This record gives sequence, structure tokens and C-alpha cells, in this order.
Amino acid sequence: MLELDAETIYRALAARARESFAGAALKLVGVHTGGVWLAERLRRELHIEAPVGILDVSFYRDDFDRSGLKPDVRPSQIAFEVAGSHILLVDDVLNTGRTVRAAMNEIFDYGRPARIDLAVLVDRGGRELPIAATVVGATIEVPADIGVVLTRDDDQRLHLTMEKRSGE
Repeated sequence: MLELDAETIYRALAARARESFAGAALKLVGVHTGGVWLAERLRRELHIEAPVGILDVSFYRDDFDRSGLKPDVRPSQIAFEVAGSHILLVDDVLNTGRTVRAAMNEIFDYGRPARIDLAVLVDRGGRELPIAATVVGATIEVPADIGVVLTRDDDQRLHLTMEKRSGE
């Protein structure tokens, strides 16, 4: 198991987000779980007033019929007006693009935003859909059988590990 410096990568992501969205009237939506952690921190650092929207895209995944219902599925919550808003969708790891596609489908169920940008802590490549992040903390190359996992400790510090995926 290899660990990456998640806090340093997060600082790079936050700096790029400040540069890219200075003065923009953003609303943040995080993908459960790691994307929500990142969005909450970005909200504080970018001085965004609206609460962070939370998405659990489990039911929107195109592989739901194969993967089934996960025991930790939670309801999504967006407590602001999506229609006409500039949304910054936040996720921890961008890989195939399927989670982002599912998240965008769910966002549109809440209304039609004026714009959606994507911020990710890590872009690991391996895209299966034509999706690209606007803001990236770090880009790494990782073999398909290795997972990149974001965790958070009791002190709210982020940790990124690369681990062999089970069943592969």
C-alpha cells in the first residue's frame, strides 16, 4: 500500500479553484463521501455561503444492476436552487467518468444549472466517457487493478492510499 500526501494535493486543488473561480457565484455539490469532505473544505476557503449539496449517485450509476444496492446508500440533499446556478461538482478521484455522469444526471433532477464545473482531488486517468475536470489537485497514472482511496481521520486530515482492488 502506497500513501500519497493528500493534504498537499488538496492545497493545490484549493489554490487552483481560487484562481479559476475568483468572484464567481458558485454553489458546491459533493459526491458522497470524499467529494463532500472536499466540498466542505472548499466552501470555507472560497467563502461560499450556500450549504454544500450532497449527492449519493448509487441509483444513478449505469452499473447499478450489476453492483446492486450498497448498505451505505444515503439520500441526496441539495438545499439551494439548482436552476440557473453555477455548480462546482466535487469528487475525490476521477477515473472512468461514470460517477461524474451519474452525478450530473442527478443534479438535473433538481433543476437545470447554468453551468457545471468539475473539481477533483486526483485524476487517475482511465476514462470511459468524455469527461474532464476543470480543476485537478494532481494527475497520476495508476494501473487499473489499483484503487485510489481517500479517507479522513478524526482530526479531519485527508489521506490518500493506493491499494490493490479486491477481486482483481
